[in-house]
Amino acid sequence: MRSVWAKHDRDTEGWLPLWRHMADSAAVAGLLWDNWLPENVRALISEVLPGGARDARLLCVWLAAVHDIGKATPAFACQVDQLADRMRAEGLEMKTRRQFGEDRRIAPHGLAGQVLLGEWLEGRYGWTARQSGQFAVVAGGHHGVPPEHGQLNDVYDRPHLLRTPGPSGKLWRRVQEELLDACAEEYRVGERLGAWRAVVLPQPVQVLLTAVVIVADWIASNPDLFPYFPQETRGAEERVAAAWRGLRLPSPWRAGEPAGDAQELFASRFDLPPGAKIRPVQEAAVRLAREMPVPGLMIIEAPMGEGKTEAALAVAEIFAARSGAGGVFFALPTMATGNAMFPRLLDWLDRLPGQGGARRSVLLAHSKAALNDEFADLLRAGRQTIAAVDVDAAAAQWRPSDERRSAPAELIAHAWLRGRKKAMLSSFVAGTVDQLLFAGLKSRHLALRHLAVAGKVVVIDEAHAYDTYMSVYLDRVLSWLGAYRVPVVVLSATLPAARRRQLAQAYAGEGGDAADFDTVDQSAAYPLLTAVAPGQGPVVESPGASSRGGEVRLERLDDGQMVLADRLAVELDGGGCALVVRNTVRRVLETARALRERFGDEAVTVAHSCFIDVDRAAKDADLLERFGPPEKADGRRPTGPHIVVASQVAEQSLDVDFDLLVTDLCPVDLMLQRMGRLHRHRRGEGQAERPARLRTARCLVTGVDWSGEVPAPVRGSVTVYGAYALLRSAAVLLPHLDGPKRPVRLPDDISPLVQGAYADAPVGPEEWSGAMAAARERHERHRAEQAGRAEVFRLDAVGRPGRPLIGWIAAGAGDADDTRAGRAQVRDNKESLEVVVVQRRADGSLATVPWLGGGRGGLELPQDRPPPPTAARAAAGCGLRLPIQFSHAEVMDRAIAELEELYVPAWQVKDSHWLAGQLILALDADCQTRLAGFLLRYSETDGLEVTGD
Repeated sequence: MRSVWAKHDRDTEGWLPLWRHMADSAAVAGLLWDNWLPENVRALISEVLPGGARDARLLCVWLAAVHDIGKATPAFACQVDQLADRMRAEGLEMKTRRQFGEDRRIAPHGLAGQVLLGEWLEGRYGWTARQSGQFAVVAGGHHGVPPEHGQLNDVYDRPHLLRTPGPSGKLWRRVQEELLDACAEEYRVGERLGAWRAVVLPQPVQVLLTAVVIVADWIASNPDLFPYFPQETRGAEERVAAAWRGLRLPSPWRAGEPAGDAQELFASRFDLPPGAKIRPVQEAAVRLAREMPVPGLMIIEAPMGEGKTEAALAVAEIFAARSGAGGVFFALPTMATGNAMFPRLLDWLDRLPGQGGARRSVLLAHSKAALNDEFADLLRAGRQTIAAVDVDAAAAQWRPSDERRSAPAELIAHAWLRGRKKAMLSSFVAGTVDQLLFAGLKSRHLALRHLAVAGKVVVIDEAHAYDTYMSVYLDRVLSWLGAYRVPVVVLSATLPAARRRQLAQAYAGEGGDAADFDTVDQSAAYPLLTAVAPGQGPVVESPGASSRGGEVRLERLDDGQMVLADRLAVELDGGGCALVVRNTVRRVLETARALRERFGDEAVTVAHSCFIDVDRAAKDADLLERFGPPEKADGRRPTGPHIVVASQVAEQSLDVDFDLLVTDLCPVDLMLQRMGRLHRHRRGEGQAERPARLRTARCLVTGVDWSGEVPAPVRGSVTVYGAYALLRSAAVLLPHLDGPKRPVRLPDDISPLVQGAYADAPVGPEEWSGAMAAARERHERHRAEQAGRAEVFRLDAVGRPGRPLIGWIAAGAGDADDTRAGRAQVRDNKESLEVVVVQRRADGSLATVPWLGGGRGGLELPQDRPPPPTAARAAAGCGLRLPIQFSHAEVMDRAIAELEELYVPAWQVKDSHWLAGQLILALDADCQTRLAGFLLRYSETDGLEVTGD
């Protein structure tokens, strides 16, 4: 038994016996249970076992101990000749790796372990296959993918992969059973397996057990923490204690029930101005969070600027205290909103009551997170020199043309240990909603994603921003969160009533009467709070709006650059700042050119999504400094006429304030978001500090040919939003555009406008009915296609209790967020190309683009070795997502083939983690290049412009 091996280092020839790795894994699992798992996760596992928490800990430790029993098989042991020879010398005969051939891959050690563990439970303890499967599948899925029935049958049909036929077969069986018997005795489960035979494990519990075993295995597989033999000379206890000290995993957050009323809670957690009173929505949310029978789902719908974010964090603290959740995940629609939220999350954390100096783990979760300076500072402060875990497959060299578009296996393992995926297990996370939606995508190591969210309170911001495709994933994720009893807070300016009901019912699951949810979609009140606990009916409350609000007068404006320039010349004659929002980047750039001819270069600022990352961040910071709240602008607000021409980036995350708004027609909920940037802050009594002509908030609606019988939105807007949403938006806005032109009253009109636009009832004049019907037909067809596409990789609903996770992620998306195709799975986008932009000098050498500040511009990027960290990080900060022209299959393939000409092998290594796996786009000295038949121009002021070559 002691000759059976589990780990081997090809460089040092060090190795680890299986018995030692089993003991290491069990010890780590016990420490994870005692010191790291949140209380609510432990409670969920404990309640299904007859012995409660004691049984749950025993089960967790035992499963970690036996997870690698499949390594005690010929199919695994033959891989290292010298170690296989040691086993042969003990009588454990086996074929060589070459003699096994491809058959060996039919029984990977996780799958083999599931078969062996199931056989042992059935043979030793009389369990049925159905009873054993729900436990043994943890061993089968510990490498990220639970097996499918067909794979199990293939192993049953090839017993020689588990035990060598002939005299040696009995010895193989004896070794396997001795190891399993020893684990049962050592970890005191032998006396409990009789009682566990009647246990029915819910699928969420199976997932959590699998995830804990994965984490324990990875930690115990790390040679920096658990050295291999013969280097290791310490005893077992000292070995484990030293490893745990070196790992330094922070304890979970243990929130206490906040004392005092809502006003006192907000005053202690947030930077309220002296004498400020909290808003009715905030007070009602705190009260409802305390009154709910158990924490569950709370949907907060309130106008822009009502403090929904602060309300969500206050509710999250109460929910965490009541549920035992060990952290918070704040999901936002974009990287920009994630970046904006991150410092607010840090500030809130600094104000939470301390826990005796306990460290808290914090993560900014999106693909460009490490480029965020505040997050990078945290990484540097907590830096550890722990290498990647071992992987049971040789690393393959990656090239840009690879179909899977993923980095080498070594880099993926490294990312799991220290980076994106495992880091989601941090206690406090702010990131894009994609990271949450991936919990509903059949993908490798999905169990870890579920563990990451199961131990937290989840906050979902800007819920109105998610389309049908994303909503299919979000609803499935909510159903699993309800099964885990994860508290959830959903924030939105307002939701269509039907969508509000869908969210509540998805979370509530099968419990409760469907008729109870009629109140959810029948309520016309605003602001609105909707609360539901898992398996229960909803509670709906309307706390009333604060006294803040105002009126916005709407006006049609014919489309055309000269029409716009002439109108702005009149409106800004006495100074003022205008925001022009276009629905496509092309229209942004065309408009900016026309306005610069009229007003000059200095009077026009451009903002859109096609800037490199560092320029986009700088652009956002500049807009906040110049057009933000009066107390933060510090006199930098332009005094003369100034125009910001922006795409949809102006809708979210930026606390900016303009005197006049001009916007392309868009769906009405987004139109209201854009209006939220108009007269957002008080500038003098009665807005007296604004130019006299602009003291009344006005919104000019353009991007439409208004002259026909039916309004005709410009082609780009139809491509982005669809004609149906635009026509219904125009229809509900007609009373504000025609006749007496009643102003839009905020917040009173928000809910009626949104409900009217998204209801099924007809809207608009009779003469629009034909165009509206045709647009609706196209819209319904598109929604059905979206839902159908989303179903392909969407996780199934929670299965009945006791059903093993066999085939749980069958036909999945692989490592979803590490592939071009995978990243597009949770958003209905075509696959996109992301590049790192550098500059090619005249001599052919590469450098960072020259305009970067802080000494980062013009740094050399050597091609014969990994660039220095400073230069590599500066280059990585110049990431750019190419526009939709490059998402068409033929164009993408051609672009990748051309980008592959700048493939740098020296950068595809672990020591070059900033640039490994990245596509490199080199601009010439004039910041231009050609790619796939297009001419690309880039400037610091206008970003990327793409034209036909």
